Parts: sequence; C-alpha cells; structure tokens
Amino acid sequence: MENVKFIRDSLYGNIKVSGAILELLETPELQRLHGIKQLGFTYLVYPGANHTRLEHSLGTSFIASKICEALDIKNEGIVVASLLHDVGHGPFSHTLEAILHERTGKNHVDIGKEIILGKISNGVAEVLDKHGIDKEEIVKILDGKKGYHSEIIHGPLDADQIDYLMRDAYYTGVAYGVIDSDRLIQTMKLYDGKIVFEKKGISALESLLVARALMYSSVYLHKTVRIAELMLVKAIKKASDFNFSLLTDCELIEKLKSEGEFQRDIVNRLKYRKLFKKAFAKSFDEMNEKEKEIIAEIENPSYIEEEIARKVGIDDGYVIVDIPGKDILLSEPRIRKVDIKIFEDGKIRNIGEITPIANALQMRGITDWAIMVSCPEEYRSKVEKYSNEIIFGIK
Repeated sequence: MENVKFIRDSLYGNIKVSGAILELLETPELQRLHGIKQLGFTYLVYPGANHTRLEHSLGTSFIASKICEALDIKNEGIVVASLLHDVGHGPFSHTLEAILHERTGKNHVDIGKEIILGKISNGVAEVLDKHGIDKEEIVKILDGKKGYHSEIIHGPLDADQIDYLMRDAYYTGVAYGVIDSDRLIQTMKLYDGKIVFEKKGISALESLLVARALMYSSVYLHKTVRIAELMLVKAIKKASDFNFSLLTDCELIEKLKSEGEFQRDIVNRLKYRKLFKKAFAKSFDEMNEKEKEIIAEIENPSYIEEEIARKVGIDDGYVIVDIPGKDILLSEPRIRKVDIKIFEDGKIRNIGEITPIANALQMRGITDWAIMVSCPEEYRSKVEKYSNEIIFGIK
C-alpha cells in the first residue's frame, strides 16, 4: 500500500503527498529549508513573516500540479522540479545571492542543480533514482530548456510567483498580494508550445502584476529590511572566506559569532533590532544629470564607505552605501518582466497591447532611493553631513 500523507498548508488546506514527493520532503536537503526564512529579515518589519522556504517549495509544487491538471499535462517531473526549485537556497534566502555569485560564480539555482545531480549530497538524487525520475530532465526543466514544462515553474507568470506572492502577503499581513489563482489557472492554455492566457483572464493578470509591484516596494525592498540585509552582507564580507551556501539561518549566525568582534556586534544588532538607520538618501528624481552620471559610474561603493567613516571617525564597516541594481536583478530576474502572452480571436498579443497597467509597472522604480547611506543611529547627523560632499562633491 502506497504511503500517503496530508500536510496542512496555511493557504491551500490539506495537501496530499505520496511517492517521490513524500520521500523528497523527508530528505536532509529539503528539511534544511525548514531552517531558512522565506523572507530573510522581513520579520523585523512584519513580525508574522516567519514562514520558510520549505513551505513555499511545497506550495509551489501544489500550484504546479494544479496547472498541469488544467492543461492536461501528465508529467510527474514538473511537480518534482517545482518542489526542488529552491533546494539550493542559502541562508536568509535572497539576501546573500549577490555575494555568493561574487565568490563562486554560482547562484542558488546552480547549487540546486548540483544537489539534484548528486554532486554535493546524495539524498535527493537517491530518491529520484529510486523512482525512476531522470535527474537530467529535472535540471533541464529548471534550466528553462523544456518549453512550457519549464514555464510552469519559471516563466513570466508561474507557479513560483503565484505561491510566493500569496504566501508572503498572508504572513506579512499586507493586502497587496490578493491574487485569484484559480482564475489565473483556469484561463491558462497551450498555444504553439507556450503557455498563454485567454483574454477573459486579464483582470486576474492585472491584479497579480500590481500585487507583485507593490510587494516589492512595500515588503521585499522595504528600507529597514534592506538595511538589515546589507548589515549581514557587510559582516560576511569582513569575515574569513567560508562557504555559507548550505547553512541554515541559525548556523550562519552562529558561525559569524566566531568570526570576530565586528561580526558579533552585527549579529547582536540584528538579534535585538538595533539596526543602522538611514542617514542620507537621494532618488533619481532629486538628482541632476551630473549626479545621475556619478551614481552610474560607481561600481563598488566601498571607497565611499571608507571615506565617510574616516571623516566621521567611526570604524570601517559601520557605514553602508546602497545603490540598488544588479544585486536585486540577480536575486529576482523577473522583477520587471511582463512578457505575458494573451490569446484572443486566434491571435497572440502581448499583455502590454491590451492593458496599460503592464507598461506602467515596468516604468515604476524598484526602490524609493537611487543611493542610500546608513550607519548606527548616533552617527546619523555626521554621516549625513559628509555624504553629499563625498559622493557628489557638494559642500
């Protein structure tokens, strides 16, 4: 008799799992995701945001199975791939994606593929082999090389996005992630080997795109969350070059405690929410053309941080300059993508041709600031005084 379990999910109620999915959930590689918060330090602003990568992975596989059912696709590999799509995530989720890429040239997807192929550990690979599931096929699905099979997990609108937007809105308590997932799935169809949406689903699509934009500006890239993330990144950059990619959140924090006085101080600040504060910030709208050019030419702001710290008289590491850009796109490459295809009267049109919302959201800024300088609260006034001078040459 097949072993079957029902897992109670906060969003979808009882999710039935059995076979390969159940055995994969019990592997150390998947269980590690229990120790990784889905939204990193977002709980410092939204206290309910303590859900984990494992919950999201299970939810994504559930949504993927519903999409497969709606499109009459019978391929267990898609559901398996959706469950494993985040298995390579490091501690604090996307927070450390940029520094991981700097040091190894890899992102969490690359590490996930190595786990699936058994190059890092054997748990997942052994379960896949036992159930006759082609590991290379799973990797190709996650790599975007299997057409609409891949689009179900990583496309302009996919199971991953549907779940994380709904789940993150639920746990943060914000009202932005209200998405009619049933309607979205009902209006999906296959056309010429790609996933498209019937025009009658436009309202549900607009709702998702707006929800995604608002979740990024209000939750994922909230100023306080961003500062906490940058504090952790700074602590790691000033520590020894250790491999953190397969640690849990708690394991990383414990490791940092042994790395030195600066790391211990940052850990305590994060633990007790004694975060750095914004001392200076400027948006592109507030800049003239020369200032925009200066910002565009800054590749590594560390020399600015060091100069401000020297002027203020505080230790290196206690001034952080944030210029949002490549690191955000690296952690979420779909942030601006609205390449959703609409099927109408036997023809395919881009969603931007039908509703102005899609194009308007593409033009919307990702953050409220083009550059932000943060530091311990007691140094805010001094850091603010020198920031304009050092960054833009304005006294």
